[in-house]
Amino acid sequence: MEVLTFEVVDFPGSYHAILGWPCYAKFMAVPNYTYLKLKMSGPNGVITVGSTFSHAFMCDREHYELATTVINSSKIPRLREASTPVVPDCNKPTPSTAFRPLEETKAVGIDPIQ
Repeated sequence: MEVLTFEVVDFPGSYHAILGWPCYAKFMAVPNYTYLKLKMSGPNGVITVGSTFSHAFMCDREHYELATTVINSSKIPRLREASTPVVPDCNKPTPSTAFRPLEETKAVGIDPIQ
């Protein structure tokens, strides 16, 4: 018997567990993100853990909303105080480092009928 140590963090999230490559290697698990399946060896054969696309979408949406709420609540007010808005002047000429075609560049006509 082997003891596996997991780290537990106390923060709100939409996932029950986040497994990385060391955990996959330890369990000899193979994730397939396309089909939302995780397969690993078990005592009586292959163990398959799966989900649905609607559940995955719901979890991603919940995670996005949580992350947006956390970021907006703490960092946005500080960024507004620390920064000044800059609006570029479209009538002002571009600096000398702007794109300029080289001598080797040649014009090529494009036939819209093809």
